[in-house]
Amino acid sequence: PLFFFNQKTAYEIPILLVGSEICIRYSHAIVKYLISQKILVDGKKLPLFAGAFGIFGHGNVACLGQALEENQKDLPTWRGHHEQNMALTGIAYARAKRRKQIFVATSSVGPGSTNLLTAAAVAMSNRLPILFLPGDTFANRMPDPVLQQVEHFNNPNITQNDAFKYVTRYFDRITRPEQILQTLPQAIQTMIDPADCGPACISLSQDVQGEVFDYPEEFFKEKVHTIRRPRPDDYQIKQAVEIIKKSKNPIIISGGGVFYSDAMKELSEFAKKHNIPTAQTVMGYSTMKKDDPYFLGAIGGFGGKAPNDFMKKTDLAIAIGTKLADFTTGSWTNFENPNFKLVSINVSRFDANKHMAQSIVGDAKVCIQDLTVALGSWKASDEWYKKSRSAVKSWNNYLDKESGPTNQKLPSYAHVAGAVYRKSDPSDIAVTAAGGLVGEVLQVWRPRELNTHETEWGFSCMSYEISGALGIKMANPEKEVIAFVGDGSYLLYNSDIYSSVLTNHKLIIVVCDNGGHAVINRLQLYKGGKEFNCLFESSKVQNIKKIDFAKHAESLGATGENVNSINELEQAFIRAKKSKSTYIISIKTDGYQWLEGSAYWESPTLTKPSIKENERALIEHLQGKSK
Repeated sequence: PLFFFNQKTAYEIPILLVGSEICIRYSHAIVKYLISQKILVDGKKLPLFAGAFGIFGHGNVACLGQALEENQKDLPTWRGHHEQNMALTGIAYARAKRRKQIFVATSSVGPGSTNLLTAAAVAMSNRLPILFLPGDTFANRMPDPVLQQVEHFNNPNITQNDAFKYVTRYFDRITRPEQILQTLPQAIQTMIDPADCGPACISLSQDVQGEVFDYPEEFFKEKVHTIRRPRPDDYQIKQAVEIIKKSKNPIIISGGGVFYSDAMKELSEFAKKHNIPTAQTVMGYSTMKKDDPYFLGAIGGFGGKAPNDFMKKTDLAIAIGTKLADFTTGSWTNFENPNFKLVSINVSRFDANKHMAQSIVGDAKVCIQDLTVALGSWKASDEWYKKSRSAVKSWNNYLDKESGPTNQKLPSYAHVAGAVYRKSDPSDIAVTAAGGLVGEVLQVWRPRELNTHETEWGFSCMSYEISGALGIKMANPEKEVIAFVGDGSYLLYNSDIYSSVLTNHKLIIVVCDNGGHAVINRLQLYKGGKEFNCLFESSKVQNIKKIDFAKHAESLGATGENVNSINELEQAFIRAKKSKSTYIISIKTDGYQWLEGSAYWESPTLTKPSIKENERALIEHLQGKSK
């Protein structure tokens, strides 16, 4: 046995070399293995795990925490302020890196681990990788019940960490140190698999973390990964070609999978060669630039009138890399043509085979390449294409008018987005998440460059805006990252303003203060209800106090400004661009003014009206469902 002395902590780490085995503590083995994983990105070898976020407690500090400290040069560990938010930052980083690099998030047992569950659901919904390493109870059960243990009276095997099983792609609980030999490779393969991609959770029993085991040296050798590109089946391509060639008025729906496949160039070339107008989902926005001659814009519940009108008339949608969620399809009412057909290209069999589609299962880039070869010189009609150009021009004129300079006392979300857009650079990245800002920014922020709009709309998670922007900035340090956030989301979680200051990751955060959860108030009214408990003024409050978001941000180390007009906002944004550190601009906005909607979205209303507003809502609800 050889003993290495650690001067910082004054204790001995036993390293026993036996033939081709290494006797090492299990928690150190996990970190050592993660460090040895690499990935090829554009021919360059990079760490697969870019870093870790951690909040330490009695379930992970003594063993895993020490292993991370001793290896921080190779696996940098960042401090979090809340487990959910640090994981959201890691998820956003993985999205910005197009799933080619992954973050680790570790927490203690108890509320630390359950705080990660919402973030796990975000990653699961959005098909994004992150590795969760939460602490757990004792495998030997001798001290039970331990502090923060949730006991199930009829099953002692269950802890709160079993909840991860429902919001992760891969879950395992480690009760013996040798189990990581099998489970770590499987977790990694799940996270880098383009079809099964999602979060993985390895729950770490506290007592096992400190145990030692003779691991094979081979386990820690460098392994270089690549993201595989599954090729489509020839017969599926042939069937799709037969359907496409019969169509008169086709459109393409570009989703987030186009990003992950790096298929933006192929998408544009395919649209041009076959003369097909191309719309984008919320998650696929900026997979095509606004000046591309086949760009239609955003589609569905947050989409514009031009692309949605074309959805209603199309007889064929070629969906590429999208799970076709209800906000994309208008709850499946946006396809009104009785002859409508659907071709769905997706690396995930599950997503490709939804809604009676002719599926093509495979990587988006490879599928587009094979499909265009099989289609040959076929093109959609020029008349259909010319109509799309006219519709886009008309819709852009509407957007320019609604988001242009204004002197109205309370500007709309669109006015705010328009002011920032006019003063931004083409490479600036806009970040949104839950609420009404997603749709308003989506419409106004017409991409001048690819990869300049990031949102979280798979799970519609409030608080992603600031935490996600931090992760996107970490992945794109050379770009300006602008987070649009409502006052409701800001009040939910804002501690990552401090994180951005501490780590020198400058953000520009635009806070739209409209007095509460205005977009849900809008839905409440639309569905026939009366204003209740969404805005502060309709809530059970004794005394509404004005919140000074700028001063609050300043208390966290950022620069803050309150502005009172769109002109002041534009000037403040110019100052924010010049700033070296995180900058918050707060502006009062109208909670009732929205861009024109053109898609139905199914949300329930009372089937037995009790007031006249319910009657109107029920009529519109049934009209939508009839489609």
